[in-house]
Amino acid sequence: QVQLVESGGGLVQAGGSLRLSCAASGRLLGISAMGWYRQAPGKQRVLVAEITSGGSSGASTNYADSVKGRFIISRDNAKNTMYLQMNSLKPEDTAIYYCHFFNPSELSGHYWGQGTQVTVSS
Repeated sequence: QVQLVESGGGLVQAGGSLRLSCAASGRLLGISAMGWYRQAPGKQRVLVAEITSGGSSGASTNYADSVKGRFIISRDNAKNTMYLQMNSLKPEDTAIYYCHFFNPSELSGHYWGQGTQVTVSS
């Protein structure tokens, strides 16, 4: 089992910045992908950014087009923590942000945090 706890959400004005953190604990061996998703009111949960293990080629990152150039995903393996640096925030970034870890070797290998609210005012 993996436990994920997000923090760092809040209210910010358009153009501002926030950094989200996702602290992970538990059975982390075998995690092949970690990322951030968001869900706006009345909409589906969508991928924002992810880090995937690339084997011999190393890890790779992937971003939704709507956040490219503004958001940066990173991780600190020593602290078992993943981050999402969000810059130049826009009102349309308002959503609940969830961190997600995936272990393909487990039958139910999808793990989610409880979510953290990000609200961007215009």
